[in-house]
Amino acid sequence: MGRQINRLTALRVEKQRNPGLYPDGNGVYLQVTLGADGSPRKSWLFRFRMQGRRERKMGLGAFPAVSLQEARDKASHARRFCKDGIDPVEQRKAERAKAKLADARSLTFNQCAKAYITAHRAGWRNVKHAAQWTSTLETYASPIFGTLPAPAIDTTLVLKVLEPIWNTKPETASRVRGRIEAVLDWAKARGYRNGENPARWRIPAT
Repeated sequence: MGRQINRLTALRVEKQRNPGLYPDGNGVYLQVTLGADGSPRKSWLFRFRMQGRRERKMGLGAFPAVSLQEARDKASHARRFCKDGIDPVEQRKAERAKAKLADARSLTFNQCAKAYITAHRAGWRNVKHAAQWTSTLETYASPIFGTLPAPAIDTTLVLKVLEPIWNTKPETASRVRGRIEAVLDWAKARGYRNGENPARWRIPAT
């Protein structure tokens, strides 16, 4: 009887050009198809069955981006879920959805500021007011923490923006602080950050 696992070799995978499914064992298959130009397209599949249900297929990635050994490792990881009664396809969907949600909740300060200004522009008295909001935040806040996720902004960073202009431009500093506060409040209300607002304080009189 031939080997039932690790039936493929890296060389065979590299040289295989004929369309078809080529088993490696333990549910791992090399899938070869032909592209529009007639060249082979290779990818990995994991085929499994759980609790008497119909067979399912799970993509493990394309070759050569995913090597033979990497495909085996991914399949091994998926089999552990199967052993615990967890469908690895559904588990991967859940993990991707969670990651996507985490990304959505990690808007940068610049992105939050842009969204805030867009949401409030219609209620402001004139176009110049919206332009001033954009200008002051781009000039003072953006260079310090504009590209940071909203949750990363703390009092130290806010002070780094305001301290250089406290004495020389007190009115500007007050406006910048208030606008940072408003943007961070907006971010918290929409789930992009938690905790106290680090810009919610008043600049002491000089």
